[in-house]
Parts: sequence; structure tokens; C-alpha cells
Amino acid sequence: MTGQFFIFGIAAVITVSIQSIGFTFAYALRTEVFYDILGGINYLVLALFSAISGSANSNDTSTRSWTKDPRKIIATVLFMCSRGWLLIFLAWRAHERGGDARFDEVLGKKDGRLKLLTFFVFWMAQAFWVYLISMPLLFINSSSVKLSGFSTYDITFAILFGCGVLIEIVADIQKALWVRGGRPGHFCVVGVWSLSRHPNYFGEISQWWCLWAFARSSSESNRSYADPLWWACIVSPLFTMHILLNMKPTGLCNAEGENLQRYYEKCPEDYSAYRQNTSILIPMIGYRHVPMFLKRIIFFDFEKYEYKPTEEGKTKTE
Repeated sequence: MTGQFFIFGIAAVITVSIQSIGFTFAYALRTEVFYDILGGINYLVLALFSAISGSANSNDTSTRSWTKDPRKIIATVLFMCSRGWLLIFLAWRAHERGGDARFDEVLGKKDGRLKLLTFFVFWMAQAFWVYLISMPLLFINSSSVKLSGFSTYDITFAILFGCGVLIEIVADIQKALWVRGGRPGHFCVVGVWSLSRHPNYFGEISQWWCLWAFARSSSESNRSYADPLWWACIVSPLFTMHILLNMKPTGLCNAEGENLQRYYEKCPEDYSAYRQNTSILIPMIGYRHVPMFLKRIIFFDFEKYEYKPTEEGKTKTE
């Protein structure tokens, strides 16, 4: 496990270094264009670093190369597909939108006052996010364990991990094509968006739970379920859920609540029916038959995501 901790430590140094360099250039140029790009590159660098460096931990000298370990190949390839797509998609979206509105106030685009400390916090927050998300992959690639085959457990979570990646990619593409087509119908109901109001977030959350579960078989402990380092890696899916379910600037808190006003003004009946019949996160059929208490407890359809106009015509979320 000493070798694993070493790779985890170097990965942290690499991540902070990449984001610090990005911040330095972004500050000098007063731009946010490097932000998402370096976030995506950071993921890919950690994947390659852990795959190559982790091979040195193998007890079998004949299989030192990570390309001879199918477990590391599957995890690394799917991880790089996921984060490579994220890099491409976010870069494309920022280009289409002419920038990232999250940084307008921080960079002083309106009043000319740059908030240096806040800008730096943005970059360090990205470093934190990249590192935490990558932890299950670091765990797999830094492990010295070399198993002869895959158990049913391994196959199940490898497939589910791939499905999570695929759902996110398909959802992003379908939404982008819908936007390019002029946003017909006011809100997106094409493809997987007819089964979930936020299938892209479901794909993002589910894939990290599956990768974390898949990583258990790479534990160097005799009792993998008791491996403290594997359990520490659970912060990857938990942090992802926290960001997408609870953080105001992004995820469901940004997409739902008061931001639903435009739908209730343009097509209130159609959108109300869509919300009633469509799961907020988990793609499924027959959502309208699910009792409200189960929607709250199991399906994450919390009251805080509802649109509630006030008597004065303003909006609020609870």
C-alpha cells in the first residue's frame, strides 16, 4: 500500500501544479478559456500517469506494463473516454456561448474589477474536484494486485460504468442537436431526455459509483471490504452527487427551482405534465405512477427543485 500512497501523493502534486499554472496564465490574460480545457487535460494526465507509474507496483515482473492488465485497461480507457468527452464538450459549449458566464463577475467583465482571490479559488476548486473524481482510478492503477480473470461482480460494474459514460455522452449530444435545431417545443424531450429531465447528470453520478465499486477487487488488503484506502475513494461519487444535487451554481439547483420560470410562463401545462411524467434524474418509464414520498426519498425529486412563484410575481425555492 506504500506504493499506492506514493502515487496518490504525486497525483495531488501534478493536479495542483497544472491548475496553478493555468491560473497564472489565465490571470495574466484575464480570461477563463483555459479553465475547462485544463480540467479535462488534468484528468487525462492523471489517468496516464497512474497507469504507467502504477505498473511498477506489480509483484509480477512479467506483467509490469499496464497494457497487460485487463482490469487497468478497462478502467483507464473508460475513464479517458469519459473525461476526454467532457473536455471536448465543455470546450465546444464555451466556444458556442462565447465564454463562461460563471466568470463574468470574477473577471470584472462588467465593472472592470478582477476578484483575484475568488478567481484563484475557482482554479483550486477544480484541482480538488479533478483529484477526488480520479481517486478510484488511481486506486486501481496503483494497485499491485494482478487477478487472473473477472468475477461476475467485476463484469457487472465494468458494464455499468461504461453505460454511465455512454448515457452522459448520448444525452449531451442529443441536447446539443436539439439546441442547434432551434429548441423546438421549448424544453428538450428527445431521446433519453424523454426518460429523465437530467440524464447527463445521472450518467455522471452513476459512472463514479460504478468505478468505485469496480475498484474494490484491486484492493491490496486481504479483506477488500475493510480496505481504508478503497473506502476513502468513496468521496469520488459522493462529492459528485453533492456538486450536482446541492451546489447552487451548477447541477440541479441551477437547472431547476427559480430557473424553471421560463417554462411555466411559455408552456405551463406542457411542462407541468413533463415534470409529473418524467424522472428528475434516473431514466425510467412510468414515473407518474410513483408516489410522491418515494420520489422524494429514492428518486431525488426534492421540494427545493420545485418552482414556486410568490404573490408579488417573483420566484423562490425552498
